[in-house]
Amino acid sequence: MDKRPFPAWSWSVEQCLKEYNAKLDKGLSSYQVEKQREKYGWNELAKEKGKPLLRLVLEQFDDMLVKILLVAAFISFILAYMHGSESQESGFEAYVEPFVIVLILVLNAIVGVWQETNAEKALEALKEMQCESGKVLRDGYIVPDLPARELVPGDIVELQVGDKVPADMRIAALKTSTLRLEQSPLTGEAMPVLKGTSPIFPEECELQAKENMVFAGTTVVNGSCVCIVVCTGMNTEIGKIQKQIHEASLEESDTPLKKKLDEFGSRLTTAIGLVCLIVWLINYKNFLSWDMVDGWPANLCFSFEKCTYYFKIAVALAVAAIPEGLPAVITTSLALGTRKMAQKNAIVRKLPSVETLGCTTVICSDKTGTLTTNQMSVAEFFTLGGKTTTSRIFHVEGTTYDPKDGGIVDWTCYNMDANLQVMAEICAVCNDAGIFCDGRLFRATGLPTEAALKVLVEKMGVPDAKMRNKIHDSQLAANYLIDRSTIKLGCCEWWTKRSKRLATLELDTVRKSMSVIVREPAGHNRLLVKVTVIPFF
Repeated sequence: MDKRPFPAWSWSVEQCLKEYNAKLDKGLSSYQVEKQREKYGWNELAKEKGKPLLRLVLEQFDDMLVKILLVAAFISFILAYMHGSESQESGFEAYVEPFVIVLILVLNAIVGVWQETNAEKALEALKEMQCESGKVLRDGYIVPDLPARELVPGDIVELQVGDKVPADMRIAALKTSTLRLEQSPLTGEAMPVLKGTSPIFPEECELQAKENMVFAGTTVVNGSCVCIVVCTGMNTEIGKIQKQIHEASLEESDTPLKKKLDEFGSRLTTAIGLVCLIVWLINYKNFLSWDMVDGWPANLCFSFEKCTYYFKIAVALAVAAIPEGLPAVITTSLALGTRKMAQKNAIVRKLPSVETLGCTTVICSDKTGTLTTNQMSVAEFFTLGGKTTTSRIFHVEGTTYDPKDGGIVDWTCYNMDANLQVMAEICAVCNDAGIFCDGRLFRATGLPTEAALKVLVEKMGVPDAKMRNKIHDSQLAANYLIDRSTIKLGCCEWWTKRSKRLATLELDTVRKSMSVIVREPAGHNRLLVKVTVIPFF
C-alpha cells in the first residue's frame, strides 16, 4: 500500500526520525522493517506489461496503403487460383504477384516489430540506474551489503564516494566536511551538487533546490554521509520518470508522415477504384452481347469467363497503380535513421518518430549528456625542469577515460624527474575518483576532473626501476605490471600503495583545494595538496 511521502526536505532530522520511529544510532528493528514493507512494498520499479506480440504485429498493418496492398494481394491470389489451370504458367509462376506483395508486407511488419521491441528493451535501462545493495544500519548492527530492493522508509543508510544512491533519502549527518552528488541523470546538471543537512523552505520547491536530499540513481562523487530513507520504489523521483514514460507510451497520436500517407492512401484508393471500374465497363461488349428486337434488347449472352478475364485486367491495373514498394522504402529509410540515432544513444520507440524529429523546427535541449558527454580529459600540463628552472609544457591526446585512448605527445620522461614524480603522486593519491570498465566503455565514479587526472597518471607511467627497488614490498611493484586495459589502474594503484593516506580534507568551495596526509615508505609523513584554480578570461 502506498502512502504519500511527507516533505522531508523541509523537516528537521529529528522530525524525520520521529515520523518513522527510527533511531540514528540503531536504525529500524526487524519488526518495524516488516511493518514498513507491508505498507510501502519493495524498493523496486514496477515492471509495466508490454504489448503482446500478436498486437504488435497487427499494429504494423494498421495503415491505409498496407490495407490496399492486402486487398490487392487477396484478389490476385483468388484470380490466380481460378485461372491458373487455364494458362500455360506453372503453379508457382501463377502466384508470383500475390507472393511478392505479401513478402513486402511481412518484411515491413518484421522491421516494425523488431524496432518497437528494441525500444521497449532500451527503456529498461532506467532499472539499471538502480543500486544493487547498500550499507544499512538495522537492529543496531551494520549490514554492509543489504539488497537495495529490501530497503524501506525509515532505514538508516551510509553513503561513501562512488556509491550509487538506492532510494530517495534525507541527509541526516555528514561524515566529511563536504558532500557532492552527481545529479545529471535527473536534473542534467553538469557539475556535482553540494549537499547539506539544513531544512529547506518552502515545502513546494524544485528538485534542484532540495539540497538536503539525495535521489535514487544519482552517485556520490565527494564525501560521505548518513541518510534516512524517505521514498522507495515508484515513489522515488526516478520512479515518477518511469511512470511518465509509460503514460506517454500509451498516447497514440499520428505523426506528420502517417497523416500524409493516410491522406495519400485515401485519394489513391478512390482514384484507382474509379479507373478500374471504368476500364472494366469499357470492355463490357466483350463479355456481354444482345440482339435488338423491336427496339428492345433480347437474347442476352453473358460470358463469365471473359467477364472475369477483364476483371482480372482491371485488378492488374489497380495493383500496378499501387506503389507496393512505398511501404518497404519508407520502412527501410526510417530504419536506417533509427539505427543512426541508436548509435548516438537515442531511444526511438516507433519508426515514424524519426520523421517527426525531422519535422521539428525548434529543439530545447540541456547540453549535459546530449551536446556534451559530462566527461573531462587533460589536454596539457605544465612543470618545471628536473635540474633546471626551465618550464615544460606537455600535450596530451585522448578525450575519454580509457588509458589507451591517446597518450602524451613526444613523451620521453619514462625516468621521471622529481617534479614529474610529485605531480603524478598528487594526481593519483590526492584523488577520490575511480575508473571502471562498463563493457567497452570506461566510466568514472567521482568528480570528472579527478577521473581525468587518474587517466593522466596512467599515461605517464611510474618512476624508473631504481625507484621501484626502494619499495620493500614486492607485491607493490607487481601491481604495476597489471594490464592497463583491466579495471584496476596499475600506475595509480602503485602510487596509492606506496604513499598510504592517513587523513583527508575534502575539496571545499572556500579553500578550493583538497589535502591528504600520506606516509612515505621511509616512515615520514607528507602533505599533498591539490588546488583548484579558476581561470579569468
